[in-house]
Amino acid sequence: MSTTVSGKSGTWRNWAGNVTARPLREITPASVEELSAAVRRAAEDGLKMKAVGTGHSFTAAAATDGVLIRPQLLTGIRAIDRAAGTVTVEAGTPLKRLNAALAREGLSLTNMGDIMEQTVSGATSTGTHGTGRDSGSIAAQIRGLELVTADGSVLTCSEKENPEIFAAARIGIGALGVITAITFAVEPIFLLTAREEPMPLEKVLTDFDELWAENEHFEFYWFPHTGNTNTKRNNRSAGPEKPVGQFRGWFEDEFLSNGVFQAANLVGRAVPAAIPAIARISSRALSARTYTDIPYKVFTSPRRVRFVEMEYAVPRAALVDTLRELKAMVDRSSLRVSFPVEVRTAPADDIILSTASGRDSAYVAVHMFRATPYQAYFTAAERIFTAHEGRPHWGKVHTRDAEYFAGVYPRFGEFTAVRDRLDPDRRFGNDYLRRVLGS
Repeated sequence: MSTTVSGKSGTWRNWAGNVTARPLREITPASVEELSAAVRRAAEDGLKMKAVGTGHSFTAAAATDGVLIRPQLLTGIRAIDRAAGTVTVEAGTPLKRLNAALAREGLSLTNMGDIMEQTVSGATSTGTHGTGRDSGSIAAQIRGLELVTADGSVLTCSEKENPEIFAAARIGIGALGVITAITFAVEPIFLLTAREEPMPLEKVLTDFDELWAENEHFEFYWFPHTGNTNTKRNNRSAGPEKPVGQFRGWFEDEFLSNGVFQAANLVGRAVPAAIPAIARISSRALSARTYTDIPYKVFTSPRRVRFVEMEYAVPRAALVDTLRELKAMVDRSSLRVSFPVEVRTAPADDIILSTASGRDSAYVAVHMFRATPYQAYFTAAERIFTAHEGRPHWGKVHTRDAEYFAGVYPRFGEFTAVRDRLDPDRRFGNDYLRRVLGS
C-alpha cells in the first residue's frame, strides 16, 4: 500500500537548503497503477502535482503546494536484455543502487555524472551529465521510458513508439508527466584508468583542444584567485585493476576533499579576506595519482560539502574565451570564491531540451559554499555565459526565462507543443516551469 498523508505534510527542502515548499499532501505510490490513480484523484481535486527525487536540484523544479509524489517505492531493476544491451529500471531507483546492481551483473552505463545520490528519473529529467568526448549525458543513454500523463494514462515512449514524446521526455523537467520507468543502454563492464594531476590554467586553455581530443573523458577544476587547476583524464584500459588504496582514498577523497575542504570553507565564510590564500593551498593539496577501476568508482566521488551551483553549457569552441573572461572578471572584482570552477564537455545529442542539443558543448560550473551570498558572483558569471549563447543546467541556479530559451534552443517550440498536448491544464506546472517554459 502507498502511504498517503492528507492535510499538512510538513516542509520539503532540497539538498542545498535554498528551496523550500509546503505541499498539501504527499504520496508514496507502490505501483504504477497506484500512481495513475493518485494523478487522477489530484486532477479531480483541482491540485497540481510534482514528483521529487532526492532534492539535488538547486532550482524549484520539483516544488509544489499541491501533491508531492515521492518515488522511493518505485525502485529496482525490472528487466535486463543482454541481447539488446538494455536495462529497464524503476524511476525512483538511486543511481548508486543502479550502478552497484549493474556491476554485479557485469554491466555498466557508458558515462555518468560525478555524484550518484540522485534518482534515475530526477537525474535524467534535469539533464545530469558527466564529461565525454564521444558519450553524452545520462539522458542520452535512454532507449525507452514509461510516463504517467496528466489524465492518469500510461505511455511508453522510444524512437519507434511515440517518438516525438521520446525526443522531449528524456529531459522533460517534470513538465510532461511522472516518469515511472527508464530503459537505458548498457554495455559489458569495463575498466577506466584515471590520471589526475595539477596543471597550470594557462597550459590547460592553450592545449584544451588536444586534451579534449586525446581523452575519452577530460575535465578540470580551476581554483579562482590562482592560476592552478586539477585535471582528470579517464580512458578505457585493458587492466589490471589498480584501485586507489584504502587509506589514500580516505585521505584524499574524504579527509582532504570533504573534511578539510569543509573546514576551509567555514574559515572562508567567516573571514572572506583569507579565501585567496586558502585557494592557493587547496589548489596544491591534492597530488597527482593514477588508478584503474570499474566505471562508477572512477566517474563518481562523494560530495559532502554543501554548496549552491550555477552551470551553463556553451558551444565547445567558445570554452577558452568563456574561461578567460570568467578569470578576468574574478581577478578585477572584490569577489572571494572558495570553490573551484568545474569544466566538462559533451557531444551534440538529439534531445530537444538537452543542454547539448544539436551542438558540441562545454560545461562551466560555478559554486559557492552554502549560506554564503552567491548572487553577485553568479550574476557576473551568467552575463559571460549568456553572451556566448549559454544554456543553463535545468537543475541549477539561473535567471533565464522562456523567451531566452526560445532563442538558444532551436526546437523549443516542439517541446512546448508536446507539453500542450500532454498537460493542457498544467497539472504538472509550478512557478519554475511557468518561468522557463511559459504559461
